[in-house]
Amino acid sequence: MKIICSKNNLSKSVNIALKAVPNRTTMPILECILIDASSNVIKFTTNDMELGIETIVTGTIEQRGIIALDAKIFSEIIRRLPDNDVTIQSDENLNVTITCEKAKFNIPGKSGEDFAYLPVIEREQSLTISQFTLKEMIRQTIFSIAVNENNRIMTGELFQIEDNKLKIASLDGHRISIRTMELKRQYEDMKVIVPGKTLNEISKILSGEIDSQVSIFFSSNHIMFEFDDTLVVSRLIEGEYFRIDQMLSSDYETKVDINRRELLNCIDRATLLIREGDKRPIIIHVSDDLMELKIDSAIGSMNEQIDIEKEGKDILIGFNPKFLMDALKVIDDEIISIYLMNPKAPCFIRDDEEEYTYLILPVNFNQSRA
Repeated sequence: MKIICSKNNLSKSVNIALKAVPNRTTMPILECILIDASSNVIKFTTNDMELGIETIVTGTIEQRGIIALDAKIFSEIIRRLPDNDVTIQSDENLNVTITCEKAKFNIPGKSGEDFAYLPVIEREQSLTISQFTLKEMIRQTIFSIAVNENNRIMTGELFQIEDNKLKIASLDGHRISIRTMELKRQYEDMKVIVPGKTLNEISKILSGEIDSQVSIFFSSNHIMFEFDDTLVVSRLIEGEYFRIDQMLSSDYETKVDINRRELLNCIDRATLLIREGDKRPIIIHVSDDLMELKIDSAIGSMNEQIDIEKEGKDILIGFNPKFLMDALKVIDDEIISIYLMNPKAPCFIRDDEEEYTYLILPVNFNQSRA
């Protein structure tokens, strides 16, 4: 095999492919990037058996062939080469020479025959949306998946098509994040759980351009994303997702309309008084046209008032400040609506069209300190 590519093209493709290389594995072949120049295009493929990536590299094929190279060594070599054309050549003994200007590396390769290829996904029907929309929907929900593996379903996000709408939802036992969008054409109803790791990596690769599309294909066990000469295939998480619709309510005793940025900045200031690992709640008192926020910790205390528009009853309620901030950071609206029932019930932040919904459970606090 002999191929010639610019360093820039190689770097871009290697960085994409690296996202499916496992940190630890008992199968050394999975630590490799497969360079496939056996047809008319050059493809880089990686696969950790849960997530697989295939991306096309722009370059010239002078001699067809296929070889697997240690991904980390290969990526570090490419990163350090001069900004010029790079020649990658392998011989019959799987030895690989990488040259660029006066730099020359010789590294051992492995047979491409041993590589775990990506599963084939039928392309019968695809969900096609803009890269910008998918990237935003992931950004606005991914923060509330569970970090530990105690409940595997919570480490993924629900992708659901129903009534011609796409819903993406996540939850971790303390909060729920939901983003919904109207689809431009009719699709069959569908419900799958996509690993959070997959969505995090997809989000990093997507260009996020409004005019660029991503096509999503589903099978019983896998999901595939196709965009910008790149395929990303991931296993789905097996099981039934939580019935989040039963956890949502349209009832409320108090509705608050407030400037999102003011509230976010206020909570951010309050967290200056919380040491890492200290679970101090922020206490919110809603009365008349004011929201008062208080925090009391070993470092000190703070209180601040924000003008609001209120409907309904006064309320005193406590929250984990991080959970509030996570939701406020990803909402784009200038004025948001917060719906509250009582100090023990979750609050909801949602827009009138319910394109986004954030449920956050309150926390108990010492009433004497409020």
